[in-house]
Amino acid sequence: MTDHDPKRLIRIAREGGGDDSPEPLNLGERVRELRKAQGWTLEQAAKRAGLARSTLSKIENGQMSPTYDALKKLALGLEISVPQLFTPPERGQVNGRLALTRNGSGHAHATTTYEHELLAETLTKKSMLPYRARIRARAMEEFEGWVRHDGEEFLYVLTGVVRLYTEFYEPFEMRRGDSAYYDATMGHNVISISEEDATILWVTSLT
Repeated sequence: MTDHDPKRLIRIAREGGGDDSPEPLNLGERVRELRKAQGWTLEQAAKRAGLARSTLSKIENGQMSPTYDALKKLALGLEISVPQLFTPPERGQVNGRLALTRNGSGHAHATTTYEHELLAETLTKKSMLPYRARIRARAMEEFEGWVRHDGEEFLYVLTGVVRLYTEFYEPFEMRRGDSAYYDATMGHNVISISEEDATILWVTSLT
């Protein structure tokens, strides 16, 4: 694996993603998560569910086991079904997650061919790895063979002009605003053919 291989970035992202093993569902945390996903305060959610604020607070903090009648009121108030109260979020993701990366504040990984800037690093268990890249390479000979890795990849040209080389297709010349979506297990490399280093947005799937 060479330094410019995106496999290294994917490994970095996965290593920072924490333990993906399933954990027992905590009803209180699940209720709090669903409430916050709606953007409701304790008072607002309790009012919608027809429960006292103190009751909802005790449920969320694991200090009270709700009756089935209370569960039905909770589900109705949260606009979900009762089984959804006991169903973990799909793929273990928390509803309403957000990460803001200011321009130029991403973690940089410079190589001889690309200069990567990792984005949304604060989010764990991501399904995608977004990063901005400055393309330094000007010829295919600068690479040590094809880059290949698991998943799919989306490429969007931000500035300059690039040429996308792939294992099974003729090279594509791409300008600002052009994009490509491809199977990342297929060999691929990108070079800049503009006078300045081109910049692109890359989004790679991690699942």
